Amino acid sequence: MRIPGKVAVITGAGSGFGEGIAKRFAQEGAKVVVADINGAGAKRVADEIGDAAVAIQTDVTVQADVQAMIDLAETKFGRLDILINNAGYTSRNGSMLEVDEKTFDRIYDVNVKAIYLATKAVVPVMRRQGGGVILNVASIGALRPRPGLVWYNGSKAAATNLSKGIAVELAPDKIRVNAICPVLGDTGLTEDFMGMANTPENRTAFLATIPLGRMARPSDVAGAALYLSSDDAEFITGVALEVDGGRGV
Repeated sequence: MRIPGKVAVITGAGSGFGEGIAKRFAQEGAKVVVADINGAGAKRVADEIGDAAVAIQTDVTVQADVQAMIDLAETKFGRLDILINNAGYTSRNGSMLEVDEKTFDRIYDVNVKAIYLATKAVVPVMRRQGGGVILNVASIGALRPRPGLVWYNGSKAAATNLSKGIAVELAPDKIRVNAICPVLGDTGLTEDFMGMANTPENRTAFLATIPLGRMARPSDVAGAALYLSSDDAEFITGVALEVDGGRGV
């Protein structure tokens, strides 16, 4: 077990990468708060994990929801060691000029403001405990942006930059902060990221842009998150780790 006795809060954990992280963390000895705007999805994941998990319906853009999520970790499990800001939102791949203001605002609320809200809520807890880990799930688009997802990529670039700045500011508190930058995975947002139907032909064309020849799997992101959250990474803070099969090269 890599993180025995640790308590982790994971947003967007009702499916996709977040579900993979929650289940892997539980396997490695952690207790997990499964937070998702889809309450049914969060409950399903928590039920599948068992006693090591608790579910909560959370809109990561609402301060009261975020505070309730953090409070639940302490109430249920007595502490909070790891926060993973995984929830994300995107527009459909296409012209940047066709993204309406409401969608733009939602992208930045979920991908950027949520980090602000969660960090403000969790830092006092981690300071009391003498340290902790914050991970922000960004995107390879933050580091190598391409046309089609301009506003989304910008929001994820903000996430990586925030991770570095927060890491430096919180280092004296023994709170490590890092970002993970995955390539596209097979999730509920796959067609939006691709900007086309998720057909075998379209997938083949997209996979040709990834040197290792496949999309990111939840297990890939979970493995990176596990390493960065464990004591093996105790001297690593302020990094943006690419989990992208080489697409960012």
